[in-house]
Amino acid sequence: MTPPEETGQSSIDCTPGEPPAVSVCLPAASKVETLKKRPDFLRAASARRQGTGSFMLQARPRADDNPTIRIGFTASKKIGNAVARNRAKRRMREIARAVLPIHALAGWDYVLVAKPGATIARDFRDMLADMETALRIVHRDVVKRERP
Repeated sequence: MTPPEETGQSSIDCTPGEPPAVSVCLPAASKVETLKKRPDFLRAASARRQGTGSFMLQARPRADDNPTIRIGFTASKKIGNAVARNRAKRRMREIARAVLPIHALAGWDYVLVAKPGATIARDFRDMLADMETALRIVHRDVVKRERP
């Protein structure tokens, strides 16, 4: 197994010298990190939620001045065995890589929660559309406040 890089394998942004996983790279100021600690997941769970056909999005603005976007993924045993849970999380990670650089807001935490049957079986294009719609709905109040 290859040891992790110094910048960390948990970041979704593009690293120099490597081709991006998606054609869109994040600007240097908007770094994406992965949530790892339970309290971060719990804080996101108590904030805004938006259900979709393939997963549930939980989102919250952080009170700090850090512009980093943080994302977490969860799949309970309701999804199935370990193989099914890992597949669901892989699909959600790819959706995050494709959509967050375009639609996420800096300084927010996001958690994607897998739905039984739907996260694994749903068409990938539909999942991308679900993510864009969910982010638009979650950010609706924030965008209205920013406009004069």
